[in-house]
Amino acid sequence: MKRGVLLSLLMGIGALSLTIAAQRGGPPPDQAPKVVQVDKISDNLYVLKGGGGNTAVFVMANGVTVVDTKLPGWGRPLLDKIKTVTNKPITTIINTHTHGDHTSGQTEFTGVTAEVVTQENTKANMEKLDLYKKPENAKWLPKRTVKDKMSLFSGSDRIDLYYFGRGHTNGDALVVFPALRVAHAGDLFAGKQVPLVDYMNGGSGVAYPDTLSKAYNGIKNVDTIITGHSETPMKWNDLKEYADFNKEFLTWVQSEQKAGKSAERAAGEYKVPDKYKGYTADLPPFFGGMKGYIQGIYDELKK
Repeated sequence: MKRGVLLSLLMGIGALSLTIAAQRGGPPPDQAPKVVQVDKISDNLYVLKGGGGNTAVFVMANGVTVVDTKLPGWGRPLLDKIKTVTNKPITTIINTHTHGDHTSGQTEFTGVTAEVVTQENTKANMEKLDLYKKPENAKWLPKRTVKDKMSLFSGSDRIDLYYFGRGHTNGDALVVFPALRVAHAGDLFAGKQVPLVDYMNGGSGVAYPDTLSKAYNGIKNVDTIITGHSETPMKWNDLKEYADFNKEFLTWVQSEQKAGKSAERAAGEYKVPDKYKGYTADLPPFFGGMKGYIQGIYDELKK
């Protein structure tokens, strides 16, 4: 994953973003210009980048579906940018998971009335966020949820939502636009890297490879993947490669545990296999970084 994508992840997950920006010599995120970039995937599907996770904007016959809504403070810039690609109203918002760089912006969508849809575990996780404990933001909590699979709309406007199990969190939804053969994977596939796993929100390093494999085998007729944070879309076969990468990583962690190595020592010794060109293991400090991720897997394997 490129350095800029890593910074996006760093900024997206918590309060440490201010410190990180200062260390990099730039202005804090709340002072930096909020620039939303638009990439056109098709005549009615756009990816809006900057300010947290990648946002998908799907223009339908009678309205717009927005997938993920970025960091606090980015809701208005996002809404303004959406208005440059369509004058249709936003009618539906889908959050791929609970993290603030994917769910915060919608609370700033002044003048918008939209149905919010998530996986059912994500709804429970969002309800615990301080942002959504504020009475004025309660309307932006999901009113409709998916357990395993659900379809919204029909014909060329159809959107399929899938849930295959624990990974980045316990509520990672994959959003598919069948007519366009495009999927939005959120942070279940954030980019080509050792994944960040949020154990506090039900994530699982042990289940992760199997969840990815189920997604690859369970979703058909998709060519392109919008990831959580990559600068460019991925191909469908990249999801298979990512599942294999995570399976091999899990096997390696198991061997380190059997060898009696501490999570700290294992983290210091890990190197990305040569065959996974472009992958990185440079995890940010959130959730304990690489050491924390390995320790989490250790703890899961002991149960």
